[in-house]
Amino acid sequence: MCQSYPETFMFATSSQEITEAFRLNKTACLIGVEGGHSIDSSLGTLRIMYQLGVRYLTLTHSCNTPWADNWLVDTGSEPSEHNGLSPFGKQLILEMNRLGMLIDLAHVTVAVMNQVLDMSKAPVIFSHSSAYSVCPNKRNVPDDVLRRVNETGGIVMVNFYNDYVTCSKNATLSDVADHFDHIKKVAGAGIIGFGGDYDGVTRLPEGLEDVSKVPNLVAELLRRGWTDEEVRAVLGNNLLRVLFEADKVRADLSNVKPDDIPIPYEEVENSCRTSYGYPTTTDDSAIHSLSTLTLLLTLALQTPIILTAL
Repeated sequence: MCQSYPETFMFATSSQEITEAFRLNKTACLIGVEGGHSIDSSLGTLRIMYQLGVRYLTLTHSCNTPWADNWLVDTGSEPSEHNGLSPFGKQLILEMNRLGMLIDLAHVTVAVMNQVLDMSKAPVIFSHSSAYSVCPNKRNVPDDVLRRVNETGGIVMVNFYNDYVTCSKNATLSDVADHFDHIKKVAGAGIIGFGGDYDGVTRLPEGLEDVSKVPNLVAELLRRGWTDEEVRAVLGNNLLRVLFEADKVRADLSNVKPDDIPIPYEEVENSCRTSYGYPTTTDDSAIHSLSTLTLLLTLALQTPIILTAL
């Protein structure tokens, strides 16, 4: 996309490159991977992804990886397999800190949220989650975790999916603004961002049907008394701060050698692998003929965070 429309988009991997995109009046695009199953429990693959430009990893999607429980465990529809993170999952968190890759806690259980907040040296992100107190869906973030995100300098990027905004099929722009107001009240404007999730949902609020409507939400926040500084923070400055801090942790850990102790093989054998999300087939060779790296790179390009110059 960035190569096809260089006058509009700019690929970025750091807070400095995002700032440069802003200076050039371009939209900065970051690559993220939504779902830890994509690395197939390989720290080597995680490092390859970082070298290819990936800057955040959502630890789970909607299945338990061999090392982390997903959000459906908190609904009671799936059993916990790790009571949060397994020992390898904790090893992965430390490696992401060493690399400077953002840890995304959207889609994980509350237990995983708290375990990561206990041990991560860098701030975390919730790339597309809203406030649980406003809409008690398990994909959203409870107040006690919001406060911990504030204490550790992270960010919660509000999701616009109706089901996570009002816990129903219908929602409005004002309902989304209620999530912004609640998170600000509980933990401050400094932890809030725009998550959207436009590429991954089927129902969007009236007044926020596509990205062209985002200025309407900005206007609503200003109408509710948000300051210009607070709005600039949630539009991008908060995320820039988190990226800067992750890079600082990476620099502090530059002399730390990577931990290459592999996950025990018997723990890898579950259904939450790189084939998750792909159509099933009776011809096993059709799946196995695709290289693991090809599958990983396909997933890596699916979930960019996009920041536009203000």
